[in-house]
Amino acid sequence: MKYVIGIDLGTTNSALAYTELRSDADSFDTPEVRLMDVPQLVNPGEVRDEPLLPSSLYVPGPTDFPAGSLALPWNPEPERVVGKLAQKRGVENAGRLVGSAKSWLSHSGVDRTAAILPWSAPEGVKKLSPVDASSCYLEHLRRAWDSKMPDAPFVEQQILVTVPASFDAVARELTLQAAERAGFRDVTLLEEPQAAFYAWIERHKDWRERVKLGDLILVVDIGGGTTDFTLIAVTEQAGELTLDRMAVGEHILLGGDNMDLALARLIADQLAQKGTRIDTLQLHQLWQNCRVAKEKLLEPGARAKEQPVTILGKGTGLVGGTIKAALRREDIDRVLGEGFFPNVPSSDMPMRQRRFGLQEIGLPYAADAAVTRHMAQFLRQQASSAEHERVRRGPSGLAAPTHVLFNGGVLHARLIRDRLIEVLDAWLAAEGFGPVQPLTGEDLMHAVSRGAAYYGLARHGRGVRIRGGVPRTYYVGIETAMPAVPGMPAPLKALTVAPFGMEEGTSIQIPNREFGLVVGEPAEFRFFSSTVRKNDSPGTFVEDFGDELQELSPMEVNLTSADGTGTVPVSFETVVTETGVLQLWCVARDGRRWKLEFNVRERVAQ
Repeated sequence: MKYVIGIDLGTTNSALAYTELRSDADSFDTPEVRLMDVPQLVNPGEVRDEPLLPSSLYVPGPTDFPAGSLALPWNPEPERVVGKLAQKRGVENAGRLVGSAKSWLSHSGVDRTAAILPWSAPEGVKKLSPVDASSCYLEHLRRAWDSKMPDAPFVEQQILVTVPASFDAVARELTLQAAERAGFRDVTLLEEPQAAFYAWIERHKDWRERVKLGDLILVVDIGGGTTDFTLIAVTEQAGELTLDRMAVGEHILLGGDNMDLALARLIADQLAQKGTRIDTLQLHQLWQNCRVAKEKLLEPGARAKEQPVTILGKGTGLVGGTIKAALRREDIDRVLGEGFFPNVPSSDMPMRQRRFGLQEIGLPYAADAAVTRHMAQFLRQQASSAEHERVRRGPSGLAAPTHVLFNGGVLHARLIRDRLIEVLDAWLAAEGFGPVQPLTGEDLMHAVSRGAAYYGLARHGRGVRIRGGVPRTYYVGIETAMPAVPGMPAPLKALTVAPFGMEEGTSIQIPNREFGLVVGEPAEFRFFSSTVRKNDSPGTFVEDFGDELQELSPMEVNLTSADGTGTVPVSFETVVTETGVLQLWCVARDGRRWKLEFNVRERVAQ
């Protein structure tokens, strides 16, 4: 093993960084973290190194590309196109484009191991699962590494892959499955906001002089498809400053994709007012073109007041030829400022959208597009449940961060960073605190992969580690022993099996508790998690839990036993592996053991 490789498997873009594991263990100098440009098709027949690999996959038709024009250095005839060319061609033919695979990977409403993508694919397009799509991106990065570093085979290096902090146990296990299918070995998972903070530490060796004991750091991570919030506290151990990950937010499907679509709909409305209507496929083109135009208008130093966007016309009923429009900077400021980052009080919570009786199946996007409302909800929920002495609070109970660290491509825009700081400062002033201090100096597009590589060094004692562990509390459902009542199922209790913060490489035995495990016949097991309840110790029963617990996908399994069917008294043992995977074991009195996997192949209602 010569290198540590950090991979950011992003919703919109993926990236790879690496650093050398030097043998001079006595050296106090942390090795440099470097980025690897990723070779990929940018046009038919043209392979070029790019700093990012777009997380886009295109399923080509028989006449889409000339023969031999999709060849890669490691594969003369790939079955699918990954990266820049896939992103470009997908604008023209959305029915063959797989996007947001990572969001589908966390969607419990579908079978994530089934071939369902592209979701809107026409008849005849060969589909693949969210796991397989993610595996294609990871395999491309593995093969790209091997083509550039032939003397250091990928499978012989230490590999870290990042996931959203809000990913539950199922989504994490599916990510590991994707890595395994891509040919990875011994993969360790790391939360993206932690990776971003590790990148800041790697760039600032004097970090202990920039923060002090009692500080509370809010990490705001807004990518192409998701928004994540994390709180990190500056604590003390053995007289030295340390870092503790205190809280993570819920998985919020809200990001740059939503903002680009809002801008596309604005232009579509403007065109309609002038008598030009566009269809769904043209809206998809406009959506992608608005993303490019928005990035140009918001990039540092940009002075243009508008950017042209074009749409291919379709038939005489619409427009024969190209439809031309423009995205104006003032429209971006208004749509993002009023719709996605409104200046609201910290008591303003996300609105719940009224649900229709029938809905199209798709990704469960956030009902409220206001990121600032989701941020307010996170700070209020975490303040009410976190340990008092380690979280700075205001009089109203709001968690009051001293610093903020931004991550994600959306926050590359100064407009959005400034608005978030403005909102946070207003909340803090209302609580009697001074303004928040931004932690700056990081490449937002590569911070996660850089931080993952740095974390690999920290695992070898060559850097600072954030104490975190399991990012939520986990429970298993226990059926209550009560007399049968016609038409009413037995009440369900939730038993705490993994407390918040349980560290990797540790195990817990649930004390003084035995339960009847059904063996020899199919039985359903139900699991729950919570990012709010952080003080439930192993073995604690929770009843009438309402919205504080979120149910994961149930599983139905037949646990075999040499004794045939029946009920076996068991106790529970929870294990968190070194790679961050959660396991729940049922242990019988005679030592027999059954492992209950958090379900990765859901039983989805038809």
